[in-house]
Amino acid sequence: MKHTTAVRTRRAVIRLTTRLREGLEEASRRPDRGDISTTTVIIWVAAVTGAVLIAGSIALVLAKYNSQLSGL
Repeated sequence: MKHTTAVRTRRAVIRLTTRLREGLEEASRRPDRGDISTTTVIIWVAAVTGAVLIAGSIALVLAKYNSQLSGL
C-alpha cells in the first residue's frame, strides 16, 4: 500500500496532538513533575556561554597567530 504525503502528515499530526493531550493531562494530575529549576537553567546557560566564549577566543588567537605558529 502506497502512503501519500497527506496520509503521513495526518498520522504525524494525530500522534503529536495525542502526545500533547497526554502531556497536558499528566500536568494537570501532577503539577509538580520535577521540572528543571530556574537556577539550573541559568547555570547551564552560563556554562555553555562561557564555553562558547573560550572556544571563540582560542579560534581568534589561532587565526591571528597562525602564520607564526606554523613554524613550531
